[in-house]
Amino acid sequence: MPRSDADRLRRRELHEAASGMAGPRLLPWTTEDGRPCYLSTDGKGYISTLADGIETVQLGMGQELLEYARGILAPGTQAQSAIEYRWLACRLAEALSDALRVAESRGERIPVSTEEVAEEGEPASVGLLGGQGEG
Repeated sequence: MPRSDADRLRRRELHEAASGMAGPRLLPWTTEDGRPCYLSTDGKGYISTLADGIETVQLGMGQELLEYARGILAPGTQAQSAIEYRWLACRLAEALSDALRVAESRGERIPVSTEEVAEEGEPASVGLLGGQGEG
């Protein structure tokens, strides 16, 4: 089964990251219109450090929210109002979105072997939207 251009681009980026070349990083925020933001980086600049910190905060807040949800949803606890459950569902959805973005960003930066990239060949050129370089 042939791989998509996006798959080939991801593998190329991973190969570049493994070989020490800078590749785009998915940031933990989006543009005003909801498009993903990417950063061309070696992982050592100010924006990379800021993104790492934001990811840490997002994951920590998600963990705290999950503990809160488990507490109010535990058997034998007092039932909450529909408004409270709706608030909880909205916050859990936000936390899941943040966690999935962090997982995607970190997964894209996991190195792959040279053999895996060589099997795929060169990817077609794909542009990145919403990204800004670090510089």
